[in-house]
Amino acid sequence: MLSFSRTFAKTSSILRTTSRSLATISNPTKAKNVTELDRATLTIKNGPVFNGYSFGANKNISGEAVFTTSLVGYPESMTDPSYKGQILVFTQPLIGNYGVPSGKVRDEFNLLKYFESPKAQCIGIVVADVALKYSHWTAVQSLSEWCQAEGVAAITGVDTRSIVSYLREQGSSLARISIGEEYDADQDEAFVDPGEVNLVHKVTTKAPFHVPSANGSYHVAVIDCGVKENILRSLVSRGASVTVFPYDYPIQNIANNFDGVFISNGPGDPTHCSTTVQNLKKTMEIYNGPIFGICLGHQLLALASGAKTVKLKYGNRAHNIPALDLTTGKCHITSQNHGYAVDASTLPSDFKPYFINLNDQSNEGMIHTTKPIFSTQFHPEAKGGPLDSSYLFDKFFNDIKTYSDVQKEIVGAVNNKPNDFFVNVLPRERVQ
Repeated sequence: MLSFSRTFAKTSSILRTTSRSLATISNPTKAKNVTELDRATLTIKNGPVFNGYSFGANKNISGEAVFTTSLVGYPESMTDPSYKGQILVFTQPLIGNYGVPSGKVRDEFNLLKYFESPKAQCIGIVVADVALKYSHWTAVQSLSEWCQAEGVAAITGVDTRSIVSYLREQGSSLARISIGEEYDADQDEAFVDPGEVNLVHKVTTKAPFHVPSANGSYHVAVIDCGVKENILRSLVSRGASVTVFPYDYPIQNIANNFDGVFISNGPGDPTHCSTTVQNLKKTMEIYNGPIFGICLGHQLLALASGAKTVKLKYGNRAHNIPALDLTTGKCHITSQNHGYAVDASTLPSDFKPYFINLNDQSNEGMIHTTKPIFSTQFHPEAKGGPLDSSYLFDKFFNDIKTYSDVQKEIVGAVNNKPNDFFVNVLPRERVQ
């Protein structure tokens, strides 16, 4: 018993500097017929160091380390603009087993079929065991090949349980992935904090573009703070042509030309988007049509209304987070990806909380008491993830129909919708 106790104590003491062998190959150092697996190190600022193997881009990177409990959907997560500048730690032990689909395939709406944006947005990923071999009918390359092509640093063979346990206690932390045999502790001063810059400016479309819909006659303006392809698909498939504008576009000048205004998800601190907040404040003052915000869009609407946002200790990033609808009393399993939240106690009197997170009691949505304005912190479009809350898009379209019908009944009302010439000269894909 004494010998076992000493062995267990010794094992526990080295968890802060640990490595694992891969489940998919018996000896990573001899797997050069599959891929060149150099040594790699994950260092958390003022925290533990984890030794493993590199299967991604051969580059040193630094950013914010966050974790996700999603079991599937790594291509969608990695191409989600909300992960811009972050190192994504997967709690699911085996990642990469179904490979990576083509980033060129588009659907009937000319939207990317398998990705949420044209490229990988996170700067690094951490997995316990990477599958260097894959099997899926949509796959065209391995996760390793994709990470190398996209410039994403990737480390495997580390104990993600220990990493996530640390992040759960300490909160989201700055980290770096270093490639190569040698690790220089002096480089710890070079940690980069992506939260200090305006990440939305990096992911937004650089100019307006248009996505037509043959299923209806509505026209929605989308403020692109890092919009996911499936959000656009959720709008277009329900019968709305969509014109997407850069995040800082003065939407208040043209809002009355549209049947609804949508504010998308996006990365980083919402207070960096001060121009967007001021534009939304003016829009809510003069525009009577429906407004719907998701994730960062929810936070920006809240700031525009006079509320405040706070940074969460470790954020909510998963496909299985319970959110309570305060208007119906029903609980919905939701897909989430955010590090900031709205302080519900600061909401003005004309807004009330819409949803609440049942895990940490944080605010998950707000709704106007008289106007068709509402927003959610979670992702009702959810790809990959549950579809429990997709009805919120239907609510948005019901508001659009009501608003459109009222406009038609107004005597002498002018049709202000953008004409065909306006939309036909716009690009049909996001401008990078």
